[in-house]
Amino acid sequence: MSIPGVKQRVAEVLIAEIGTDMSAFPTPKHLASRAKVCPGNAESAGKRRSDKTGKGNKLLRGTLTEAALAATKTKDCYYAAQYQRLRARRGHSNAITAVGHSILTAAWHMSPTASSTATSAATVTRQDPDKATRRLVRQLEALGHHVTLEPREVAD
Repeated sequence: MSIPGVKQRVAEVLIAEIGTDMSAFPTPKHLASRAKVCPGNAESAGKRRSDKTGKGNKLLRGTLTEAALAATKTKDCYYAAQYQRLRARRGHSNAITAVGHSILTAAWHMSPTASSTATSAATVTRQDPDKATRRLVRQLEALGHHVTLEPREVAD
């Protein structure tokens, strides 16, 4: 119940629908996929597009939506900022689904039986270092810095 938007009733539904043993879900992405609150994926001719999330457990999905709506009304909260940022680009319902996904991910991380192999920031950076480099350069340039990249000499 320490997650914004999650009170006793929402916590009860989460436990009733998912259970207390999170070891069945190796990562929070597996849990979100099971609850059908993860983004859909449609690929055709080598192009990837966003797709519908799918039909999942109506009670769990409705409860996550309710918790997300409550969390977006909380002041100085990450979920409220996430909702405002996404609503401008994706619309209200997609932003609420994304906040519900974040709440479910937080619940997975808070579970004592969750896997310890959760992805860290270092893991994400290792997956695509070029993408991380481009993102960081853009951030520095947005702050008014001139960035010149030079490859580092690797000692054998």
